[in-house]
Amino acid sequence: MTYDMTVIGSGPGGYVAAIRCAQLGMKTAIVERYAALGGTCLNVGCIPSKALLDSTELYHNAVEHFKTHGIEATGLKLNWPQLLARKEKVLKDSVAGIAYLMKKHKIDVYEGHGTFLTPTSISVAKRDGSAHVLATSKTIIATGSKPVSLPFAPLDKKRLISSTEALSLSEIPGELVIIGAGVIGVELGSVFARVGTKVHIVELLDAVIPNMDRTMGKELQRSLTKLGVKFYLGHKVVKASAEKKGVRVDVTDPDGQALQLKADYGLVAVGRRPYTDNLGLAAIGVVMERGFVRVNERLETNVPGVFAIGDVIGGKMLAHKAEEEGIFVAEQADGQKPHLNYSTIPDVVYTWPEVASVGATEEELRTAGRDYKSGSFSFKALGRARAANESDGLIKVLADNRTDELLGVHMFGARAADMIAEAVVALEFRASAEDIARTSHAHPTFTEAIREACLAATGNRAIHA
Repeated sequence: MTYDMTVIGSGPGGYVAAIRCAQLGMKTAIVERYAALGGTCLNVGCIPSKALLDSTELYHNAVEHFKTHGIEATGLKLNWPQLLARKEKVLKDSVAGIAYLMKKHKIDVYEGHGTFLTPTSISVAKRDGSAHVLATSKTIIATGSKPVSLPFAPLDKKRLISSTEALSLSEIPGELVIIGAGVIGVELGSVFARVGTKVHIVELLDAVIPNMDRTMGKELQRSLTKLGVKFYLGHKVVKASAEKKGVRVDVTDPDGQALQLKADYGLVAVGRRPYTDNLGLAAIGVVMERGFVRVNERLETNVPGVFAIGDVIGGKMLAHKAEEEGIFVAEQADGQKPHLNYSTIPDVVYTWPEVASVGATEEELRTAGRDYKSGSFSFKALGRARAANESDGLIKVLADNRTDELLGVHMFGARAADMIAEAVVALEFRASAEDIARTSHAHPTFTEAIREACLAATGNRAIHA
C-alpha cells in the first residue's frame, strides 16, 4: 500500500502531525518502535512526571498547609506504591487515548523500527525479526530525543539513573543528588523533596533554570530551598559513579575546591539529544548538523518530500513546539500557508509554584541592546492569591520603550502554566502593555496580576501595588 504521508515516531509531534494529515484527506501511516504510542512525553516524560508532581503536591499540602485552612488531618501517610500505580494508570489511559485517535482518523499504525531504504520507501523492522516495507510519497521524521549521558557519569540505570528510571523508583530515596538544575532536574527534585528525600542539585552554571528569565530562576530557587533542596551552583561535576548501595559524586566549587557528595541515587538531568539511531538518514543523503536533522523554513530536509519536526531538529525541546511543527508540515503538504512563530512558544516548569515564560528575557533584551521597559506585580498584593494561601508569586512583563509592544512575559506562581496562555495570545497578536492594561480581568482571579504588571509597565499605574 502506498501512503501520502508516513510519520516515523508517535510522540506529540508525530501523532498530531498524523491526525492533521488524515483530517486533510491524506492516506496516513505512523511507525512506532515501541508497543505503546505517545513517545517520550506520554510514556517517560511530560505525563508521568506531572502525575508524580500532582500527587506529591497534594501530599505536601496535606502535611504542611491543611492546618492553615482549618483542616485537621490525622494518621496521614504516603502510600508510594499506590502513588506509582496511579501514575501508571494515567499513562495507560493516555496511551489508549492516542490509539483511539489513530483508529478514529483511520491512520494505519505499524509497530517496529522505521529505517529509510529510499526517500519513498521505509522498512519497519518488527521485534520478531520480520520486516514490512511501506511506500510513501512524503515522510515526517518525528523520532524525538533521549536523555544525554556524560562520559564521567556512566549510567547503570539502578543507582546512577536518568529521568526515565527516576519516574519509576520503587522506593523513596533517603538522599538524592541531581546533576543539572534545568527543568527536569528541578521538577523531579521537587517531587522527591516533598516526600522527605534530602535533595542536592548540582549545576555548572550560576543559576537555576538558566535558560529562562533570571528573576524567575531566583524565585524558584528560593521556593525549592524552603522545601529543603540544597543547591550547588557554579559547581562542576568531575566524576559520578554507582556504588553497591548508592552513588558518589565528586565536584569542584567555583573556587576549585573539591567536594564529595554521597546519596542513595544520582540523577543525571543535563538535557536530551536527538534520536536518529538507525533511521537510514545517511543512506538517503539527509544532511545532519551537530547531531540534529537540518531543515529549511518549511521544515523540509535537503531530500525533497522528507520533513522533520520536534526534538530531532533542535530548538526548544518541548511537546507543544513539536505539535505546532507537525500541524505546520501537514498543512503545507496540503498546499496551505500555515503560520509558525517560534518566539511565542511558551516555556513552563511544573514545580509548585510554577514558572512560565514566553518571548524575550530581560537578559536577551539587554544583550540585543533593545530599549525596553518592565513592570512587575507580586502575588502578595493579589486578593485571590491571599485567599488561596498562594501569595508566593510574581509576574514580570517586558515591553518596547517606544511602541509599548509586549516583548516578553515571565511568571512565577500558582497556575502560571495555565495563565501563560494569555501572554502567548497577546504576543501572537502583537499587543501592547496598554492593550492588556485596558482589558477587563475578572475579580478575584490570579490573572489580574498580568493586568497589574502591564499597568506597572505603562507609567507605574498598578492599582494594588
